[in-house]
Amino acid sequence: MNVLERIFGVRQPLIAMCHVRALPGRPRHDTAGGMTAVYQALRQDVLALQTAGVDGLLFCNEHDLPYSIGVGVEIAAAQAAVIARLRPDLAVPFGVDVLWDPRAALAIARATDAVFVREVFTGVFDTDMGLLAPDFGELAAYRHAIGADDVAIFTNVTPEFSRSVSGRTVGERARGAAFLGADALLVSGPQAGAQVELADLRAAKEAAGGVPVLANTGVTHDNAEQTLAFADGVIVGTSLKVDGSTWNAVDPSRAARMAKIVRAARGS
Repeated sequence: MNVLERIFGVRQPLIAMCHVRALPGRPRHDTAGGMTAVYQALRQDVLALQTAGVDGLLFCNEHDLPYSIGVGVEIAAAQAAVIARLRPDLAVPFGVDVLWDPRAALAIARATDAVFVREVFTGVFDTDMGLLAPDFGELAAYRHAIGADDVAIFTNVTPEFSRSVSGRTVGERARGAAFLGADALLVSGPQAGAQVELADLRAAKEAAGGVPVLANTGVTHDNAEQTLAFADGVIVGTSLKVDGSTWNAVDPSRAARMAKIVRAARGS
């Protein structure tokens, strides 16, 4: 049983994004609505996604544009608080992503009983936010120190808005991340909502040595079946939203249709 089956109880899970509205301290935060508005919008999305039949949820501060490499304590505190407030409503496994701060994500996961984190843990990347150079050894030690050894690490080997400084191939990066102990590998397109290159998925799968590889962006109703011919699961956000826009609320009908497509592909 691989980590995906252990966490989600199925092969090739559909993990749905829960895009948290802008948090305190970020330019787009609704100071008038405050955390109540953040909670209410997020709860609406969570309930719609769970009713649609997704296998897991991933909470991410997607609206905190422009993103930073490293976030303040106010972001970690606010994201942990809103997830904790939602805990009575959560019926499927969930994870945490903080753009772009793996240490904060691990702390929030520990505080909220999340079962995985999605971040960049390996490699060095030239990004639109600056140079991204995580220290996986230090982060793994931090995970152990805070008692979060059971929080699975999903690492992005082709991060959005970036290019590898080393110039190593996707396969080489996937092989290295798997060797270093990542629980699952993610392959992304150039930005949120952009389709992954199937050649990159194939290369990561061939190099990962049995570590699961998921498509992290750009999965649509039209390409989900084809993507799952190569990927061990999918993380989907934009395609589940009203009008297919990242910044809109979840569209229950689009989410239900995606869940049906993934179940059919998984069954075949």
